[in-house]
Amino acid sequence: MSRNLRHEAILALVAAKEIETQDELCAELAARGFTVTQATVSRDVKDLRLFKVRGKEKRFRYASVHENEGGLPDKMRALFSTCAVSIRAVGNLVVVKTLPGSGANAGVVIDELAYREVAGSIAGDDTVLLICETAEDGRAIADRLCALVKN
Repeated sequence: MSRNLRHEAILALVAAKEIETQDELCAELAARGFTVTQATVSRDVKDLRLFKVRGKEKRFRYASVHENEGGLPDKMRALFSTCAVSIRAVGNLVVVKTLPGSGANAGVVIDELAYREVAGSIAGDDTVLLICETAEDGRAIADRLCALVKN
């Protein structure tokens, strides 16, 4: 079966089930008619930018970036929306200006999102600085944070 169909199946699986390991993902895909190796699943995990988050049933589980943004608790989303004043990409950096005293709160929300493109962050009194891998990643993260504020 095609790579795109496999990717769709993987995204559906990690959204529906708590899958902790690549071996579990291989087994779930095999049950759905996909013949895959662990190496193929490893590449798929990287291509889809899946990452591990705390699970409810298992210790950790795979999640997609979009699922994690959607899974952000309403209180945290409201906190970020309230305290973020501006979000701007500057090369591979993203500068999030906040209300005075709210930099640390915004930083906690951003850390909870666990964006793979963010190599690190620094939170001050009214600013959060995100260091991304590339300028393209910086623009993408800034866009996603802006969308988070608008929702």
